[in-house]
Amino acid sequence: MGKNRINLSMPSLTDAKIRKKLGIEKIKYELDPKYKDLGKGKKYFILTYGCQGNEADSEVMAGILEEIGYEKAVDEKHADLVLLNTCCIRENAEVRIWGVLGQLKGRKRENPDMLVGICGCMPQEESATKKIIESYDVDIIFGTHNRQNLPKLIYQAYYTKAKVVEVISSQGNILEGSPKIRESKHKAWVNIMYGCDEFCTYCIVPYTRGRERSRAKEDIINEVEELVKEGYVEITLLGQNVNAYGKDLDTNYTFGDLLYDLDKTGIKRIRYTTSHPRDLDLKTMEAMRDCKSVMPHLHLPVQSGDNEVLKRMNRKYTYEIYMEKINKLKELVPGISITTDIIVGFPGETNEQFLNTLKLVKDADFEGAYTFIFSPREGTPAFKMVDNTTEEEKHERLEKLIDEVNKGYKKGNERFLNQEVEVLVDGESKYGKDMMCGYSKHLKLTHFKSADKSLVGKLVKVKITEVKTWFMIGDLVE
Repeated sequence: MGKNRINLSMPSLTDAKIRKKLGIEKIKYELDPKYKDLGKGKKYFILTYGCQGNEADSEVMAGILEEIGYEKAVDEKHADLVLLNTCCIRENAEVRIWGVLGQLKGRKRENPDMLVGICGCMPQEESATKKIIESYDVDIIFGTHNRQNLPKLIYQAYYTKAKVVEVISSQGNILEGSPKIRESKHKAWVNIMYGCDEFCTYCIVPYTRGRERSRAKEDIINEVEELVKEGYVEITLLGQNVNAYGKDLDTNYTFGDLLYDLDKTGIKRIRYTTSHPRDLDLKTMEAMRDCKSVMPHLHLPVQSGDNEVLKRMNRKYTYEIYMEKINKLKELVPGISITTDIIVGFPGETNEQFLNTLKLVKDADFEGAYTFIFSPREGTPAFKMVDNTTEEEKHERLEKLIDEVNKGYKKGNERFLNQEVEVLVDGESKYGKDMMCGYSKHLKLTHFKSADKSLVGKLVKVKITEVKTWFMIGDLVE
C-alpha cells in the first residue's frame, strides 16, 4: 500500500533459528506514563486464532489496552482498534487471516481513524510480513516477543499516520507482571514456559516462538495462589512442550515437581497442554496419580504411528516408546482419558505406514484426536521434502482416520453411561432449552437439564443418561 512505514525491526528466519545457552531476559512490565490515556474514549476488539497460547497472549494484550484507557467493543465493527492475534501452524489458518483483513478494508474506509493491527505467529514469518506490508492496509505489525510494546506501537501509528512494524526474531524473553483481562471468571490459562526447541521438521513454531524458556516456579505458584484467592476453580498450564519445563533452568526441578507444588495451592482442577511424548517422564505420571487436583486427562500428540515417518518428522520417539508410556499412564492413573494430534499425508507416507497409524489409534484407545492433512510451511525442512501422495489419497486417509477416532470418542463416553460425573459448569448449553453445560474431569463435554445460571463456575454432579460421539447428556444430581 502507499502508506509511509516505520520499520523498527523486521522478521528474520536466520535469527529465529539461533539457540544460545545464555541471553533469555526476564522483563518486568511497566507502563510509560505518557501512554496512560492513549485509548481514552476508544474501543478495542481482539480476534484470536490458533492455540491456547494465543488466547493467553490476547488476555495480556487486553489487559494492556484497558490499562491505557481502551474499553472492549462488542465486536470488530464497533472498534477503533482491531487486533488480529494470528496462528501460522497450518496454511488454512493464514488463509482465514487474509480473508478477515480483506473484510476490514471496507470498515477502514468508513472509519479512516480506525487502526488495524496484526500480531502473533504470522508476522514472525518473513514471507507473511512482506505480504501484509505490500498487500493490506494494516497499521501495526508485531510478533510474539514484544507484546509489552503495544502502547508505543499504537502511539506511533496514531501520531505518525505510518505503518509501524516491530517484529523481533530472537530466542525470546519472559514477560512478568503484565495486566490480564481473563475471558473466564472460573477457568484460567497459566503460562509456565514459552518457545520450543524440538524442531519437528513440519513445524514453524520454534522459529515463531523462540527458544524453550521456563518461568520461575515462584512466579507460577504465586499466580496460581492469586487465582485461588480470586475464586478460580480450574487452571490450564500452557507451554509448547510443558514436559520440558525446568530443563533450561539448570536445576533438578521438573514439571512433575511443579505439579506437586501447585496441588498444594488449593486450586480444584489442574490441566496442562501441550505435551511431547519424549519428555513425558515417570515423575509427571506419578504426579497425575498422586495429586487430587490434576485431572485424569492427557493430550499427548503422536502425529504418526509409523517409526520411519516419526523419524522423518524428527519426533525423537518410536511407536514402541509411545505405547510404553501410554500403558504406564493407564497403569498409574486407571481410567485416564488420552487424546492426541495426528497428521496424515506427511511427505513420503505410504499406505502401509498410514495403516500403522490406524493400528496405533486402536492400540492406544484414544478418546479423541485433532486430525490434519500435512500442511507445508515455508522455512521448515519438510517444506522441501518430496511429496508424492495425491490430494485424493490424503483425503481418503483422513476420512478413514476420522472414522476410527470417532469410534474412540464414543467408546470413551459410553463408559460413563449411568455414572455420576463431576462437571465444572461453563454456561448455557446450545444443545437445548433450559440446559447448562461444562466439562467433566476426563474433559468430556457434558450437557444437563437446568436453567440455573448461578451454577456457572461451580462443580456439580451429573448422572449421565445418554452419550453421543462428541458429548454426554445427563441429569443434575441435587
